[in-house]
Amino acid sequence: MINVLLVEDHELWRMGLSMLLSKADGINLLAEAADGIEGIRKARELSPDVILMDIGLPNIDGIEATARIKEFNPDVKILIFTSRDSEADVFASFKAGADGYIMKGATHEQTISAIKAVYEGIGWIDSGIAKMVFANLQQPSQNLVSEPDSVKSAKRNSYGLTERELDVLELIVEGLTNPQIAEKLVISRATAKAHVHSILQKLCTTSRTQATVRAISEGLVK
Repeated sequence: MINVLLVEDHELWRMGLSMLLSKADGINLLAEAADGIEGIRKARELSPDVILMDIGLPNIDGIEATARIKEFNPDVKILIFTSRDSEADVFASFKAGADGYIMKGATHEQTISAIKAVYEGIGWIDSGIAKMVFANLQQPSQNLVSEPDSVKSAKRNSYGLTERELDVLELIVEGLTNPQIAEKLVISRATAKAHVHSILQKLCTTSRTQATVRAISEGLVK
């Protein structure tokens, strides 16, 4: 059972999400909060598995609340659930420690899938957001065409990633799960899991989503 804390200031949205979460299999709605400060307090008191966090909250916004919660509970998974789709909000959310980002226009099925995904440690980025992020991050790369291969190689290895870890990182960016990575690279699932763990440590990230964003933004993948 996944224990979820819902942090949403809009009453109608909160009511709708509460009904959705209460009916979903494998999910237990622990509590609700209507602002950032209350969300932080309940996160500390209840230790939820996943927090469904809006950004536009009173008192303290969802990005700041995410950062504060991650300070005292780095293991909690935080899924940003918002109508904001600006590049600044997306990157600020992941920098604060968010494990996923989904838009309020998502279907009920997508919302539940996103909650379960981040709970399992699999990053979730809304498809619309992913397209925007990837399109934006690909633009600077056009200016790097003339860079020597040695410079590109140095950038890719600046975190001490091995060649095999770079292979795994590329598959993480493609959205593959550990079993899929194992099958693709013809290695055991345990080995794939170990590689992913090592990559997250070397990149100083806590989720596959954060690793994906860092890998793309810093040119660690081809």
